[in-house]
Amino acid sequence: TLKIGNKNCSLQPLIGCPFGSLFQVDNGKEGPNLSRVIPSTEDDVQEKEDAQISGEFRDNRAIVDDNKAQCLSGEDIDEMRRQGATGEEIVEALIANSATFEKKTSFSQEKYKLKKQKKYAPKVLLRRPFARSICEAYFKKNPARIGFLRVDMLSLLLSMGNVAANSDVLVVDMAGGLLTGAVAERLGGTGYVCNTCIGDSLYPMDIVRIFNFSNEICKSIVRASVSDVTSQSETSEQSDQLESACNMEIQSNEQKSSSVSMEDISLSSENGVSDLILEANHSPVNKISKSHKVGEKASQETLKLWKENGFSSMIVVAPELDPWSFVKDLLPLLSYSAPFAIYHQYLQPLATCMHSLQVRKMAIGLQISEPWLREYQVLPSRTHPCMQMSGCGGYILSGTRTATNASSQQ
Repeated sequence: TLKIGNKNCSLQPLIGCPFGSLFQVDNGKEGPNLSRVIPSTEDDVQEKEDAQISGEFRDNRAIVDDNKAQCLSGEDIDEMRRQGATGEEIVEALIANSATFEKKTSFSQEKYKLKKQKKYAPKVLLRRPFARSICEAYFKKNPARIGFLRVDMLSLLLSMGNVAANSDVLVVDMAGGLLTGAVAERLGGTGYVCNTCIGDSLYPMDIVRIFNFSNEICKSIVRASVSDVTSQSETSEQSDQLESACNMEIQSNEQKSSSVSMEDISLSSENGVSDLILEANHSPVNKISKSHKVGEKASQETLKLWKENGFSSMIVVAPELDPWSFVKDLLPLLSYSAPFAIYHQYLQPLATCMHSLQVRKMAIGLQISEPWLREYQVLPSRTHPCMQMSGCGGYILSGTRTATNASSQQ
């Protein structure tokens, strides 16, 4: 079940429907339920054009908001609900009993309809989970879970990290698995994304399961500690401990994924329709068998290959750690001329890391970038920037690894 507005609805009607389907909340005999809506685009376009033409000569100057324009009371609306009226019928009744609706401009009328629709007739749009949609959902619902990583910052990280097919990307992901899933999505099952951890504790990758990856892509997501990649020999005891820890972490994530969380998968949009992003265990398109476990320990052959050739790039999202404390150990794991990108919510830690890299001549082309993103509403006769936006999306330190001798790094 999923809470939409103030009603709990079953997700059973979504199974078998394609992504992009539109649903609305109706009151059934057994309570609220979701029913699919087939919109008629031609009628809606013609209706909006007629309303826009007729509303060109109206304005809102003579309208006074004194809460007396609506004739329907709360008791009347409750009585309509008890009689089985749908949300659309309640919205139409509110419009018909509004003394100022016909005097408003077409733009104000549309805003009024959307406001009442969100309250009495909410709709849900089923979306396929992508890195962008998942990042937007978490950034609006729980930004601290992903380290306040904005969608433009995520795309810039993938670009500066030169993530392409057949790449071996070293990832430090403290964003709940969002970065790991975005890199794996771009690799498309080719190459590897190695999620490493600083120290003995493994970072959770719960968000990766929301991507609904195939088994081929899941196999390209592996784990390896820094000591596994740097050391030339690994004892069986250390290997067993890490593998046991990985299995415990994966089992814990599977138990957490048994229920659907509104905070994790619902993205509220501005057009009166809530966008629903389903997890892998609740896929509406097909029921897949138990997939390959994500984040298994890298094989010895793969580790040996990385020790000899190095990684093709490195991307770091660890806002809770000091960048220089681990970059000095991770940077030698890259191949020569390999790019890297480090995200942090604040500027000063990256500036300190950048200075240390310059002094030790470990990288060239160092720069700190601060992306800026602002959405624009583009509609007929009303195009303007959105007033509410994120002020700062963090900073990225990027550069290219160079060959240095041991004495210059000390």
